[in-house]
Amino acid sequence: MKKIDIAVVDYGMGNLRSVSKALEHVAPQKTILVTNNPAEIANAERIVFPGQGAMPDCIRELDARGLRQVVLSAAKNKPFLGICIGLQMLFEHSEEGDSAGLGLFKGNVKRFTAVDMKSSSGEKLKVPHMGWNQVYQIHHNETSATKPHALWQGIEDGARFYYVHSYYVKPDDEQMTAGFSEYPNRFTSAIAKDNLFAVQFHPEKSASAGLQMLSNFVNWTP
Repeated sequence: MKKIDIAVVDYGMGNLRSVSKALEHVAPQKTILVTNNPAEIANAERIVFPGQGAMPDCIRELDARGLRQVVLSAAKNKPFLGICIGLQMLFEHSEEGDSAGLGLFKGNVKRFTAVDMKSSSGEKLKVPHMGWNQVYQIHHNETSATKPHALWQGIEDGARFYYVHSYYVKPDDEQMTAGFSEYPNRFTSAIAKDNLFAVQFHPEKSASAGLQMLSNFVNWTP
């Protein structure tokens, strides 16, 4: 089997073309493959796990293609980037369809509550949360210094990223949270754990900040 630098997991539920094109843009020298083949995913050096749509459908399609175990293994052992539903699926449970997730991490996926959907000026906010929003980085203490995560390198704190979602993750372990946004309340927009980084927003649709994140991922050595 030929060398695969980056596998983009295809389970029929993601905007895979925009993800692969963005990766090709930042890493033209790398072999990038959109695939639903478990052997190819297992053979790849890095994994991107995107997703769009409803959680129950995503889990069903992932299982129908026999990809659950190879994705879980990659999430534990390879540089791994989850995007949108690819973040939400990593947790135990989602309110969307009362659906079980992959259970890699403890926590739940919550829906934006209608009663909370008002800005500080009283303006009614829409669900889904769609469009550009600021992302604030969280740098957890390591010994006596505060160290930014490698995937935030070159990205200004408070940079704007593009969102399309009605649900957000609430990890049990707050130390996993690597970034947050406000709509109108604070919610987790990025998590980091060892070799894994996952985001609620779409870096492939987020102009220069998103391309910088993808470039950081390509060069990341966890």
